[in-house]
Amino acid sequence: MSVPVVRPFRRADRDQLTALVNAHVCTVVPGWAVSTAVLLAQIERDPAQYVTDPWVRARATLVAEVDSRLVAAAHLRRYRDDADVGPDRRGAGEIAWLVCWPAHEEAGARLAAACTEVLGSWRVRRQYADGDLPTPATYGVPDSWPHVARVLAGAGFDPASARTEVTLAGTLDDVPLPRPPAVPDLELQRVVGTFAARFVATRHGEVVGYVEAQDDHTRGGSLSRLHGWADLAELHVAEGVRGAGVGTWLVASMAEWLRLGGTRRFLVALGQDDLPLEPWFARFGWRRIGRTRRGWER
Repeated sequence: MSVPVVRPFRRADRDQLTALVNAHVCTVVPGWAVSTAVLLAQIERDPAQYVTDPWVRARATLVAEVDSRLVAAAHLRRYRDDADVGPDRRGAGEIAWLVCWPAHEEAGARLAAACTEVLGSWRVRRQYADGDLPTPATYGVPDSWPHVARVLAGAGFDPASARTEVTLAGTLDDVPLPRPPAVPDLELQRVVGTFAARFVATRHGEVVGYVEAQDDHTRGGSLSRLHGWADLAELHVAEGVRGAGVGTWLVASMAEWLRLGGTRRFLVALGQDDLPLEPWFARFGWRRIGRTRRGWER
């Protein structure tokens, strides 16, 4: 086998890059895939990250090829060192994502070494690594990418510095119809939320709970393979009414609305502090499909 060649990404690489990326995406959520247009848009400017993308000062995309075949790729970001940038990213640099074919882990290692050289030349304060591909569920380094984890660890990124999250998934079929909770005088209102429709529970004019889901991940149809999926954006129940069925009522009301609009499948991401809630979400038929570690630092 020839020695891997690391070089900058060219637009002629786009089809091979898309195939490589989607081989990784479909191990995180079954059936998902990104389009070439969405992938190229993220490389040039990430429209989905409307908060953090304006913080980016520079970008670079590198690939590794063997015998003219693209076998590994990585996207890097350098963040501005200005006061309006979040403190964790201020003056930092990151491998936003790195993917490689498992049979070409050596090429992935060479690519990772080249990435750290770029980060070093940028003189960033901190160096991070992630798996931030353009879908709602690909972030961190999932357990289904062990070859990527080995490549990043070999380049000096410490998995012990990462935060653990789990992903739950399932259909809406087992979510029951909403039934009034054991709390008197509750009212339910559907309003515009941060991302989509928010269901708000009030009692005597006071908000005691709310739930919201993002119910369209197709980005205007450009990510058609994500059609019919939604994910939990926010869920909160006031401490004084917890355990009385308010959360179940809110989730059931949300699910009824989503089913009416054609949503069939649902995702929930749980951070380390939220892991005790996993059995509660399992009551709706949402089971763990993966674990990821995000925020690797070098």
